[in-house]
Amino acid sequence: MKRFSIISLALLALLVVGVTISLDAQGDEQASKNATRTAQQEARQQRRAERLANYEKYVDSLVLSHNYRFVPQTMQQLPAGMMRNLMNPEYEIIVWTHGADVCIPFLKGYTPPYYPVVFNYVVSNVTGYVAEQTNDGWHVTFSSTLFSSTDYTFTFEIYSRYGGATLTISSPFYNSVQYTGNLFAI
Repeated sequence: MKRFSIISLALLALLVVGVTISLDAQGDEQASKNATRTAQQEARQQRRAERLANYEKYVDSLVLSHNYRFVPQTMQQLPAGMMRNLMNPEYEIIVWTHGADVCIPFLKGYTPPYYPVVFNYVVSNVTGYVAEQTNDGWHVTFSSTLFSSTDYTFTFEIYSRYGGATLTISSPFYNSVQYTGNLFAI
């Protein structure tokens, strides 16, 4: 009986040692997988940070070159007009060094009901073009009469850090209209 107990204890000790070695090997394998996963996550984060920095530089270079295209996706008459989605791919504003190509809807009228018009002009000179860098991107303004007696002010808020832009067209006679969209190279 003593031999049986000693043999049982020895087998039990061997079994415990074997399980411990096996668990240590699995733990080492899991630690290796975790280290690999952590390294891959850090590499992905670094690639993402590089892409974000490159996008910011791209948008900054567009604004500084004075050659970019704004494509609106929504429009809203301020202060609390209805938000409208713009699906027409022809709506855009192209800005270049000394002019602009404007094809964009606008809401005119002094009192409701306002009536929609489409500004469709190529303006060879714009006045007061100013581009100021902000924490989030750029603030760009310029004015044009668009061949009328009314002076229209175009104000872009360009978000180079987040992507996208907001355009507000204002005039002394009509409510301002705000557009959201994206900037592209010409």
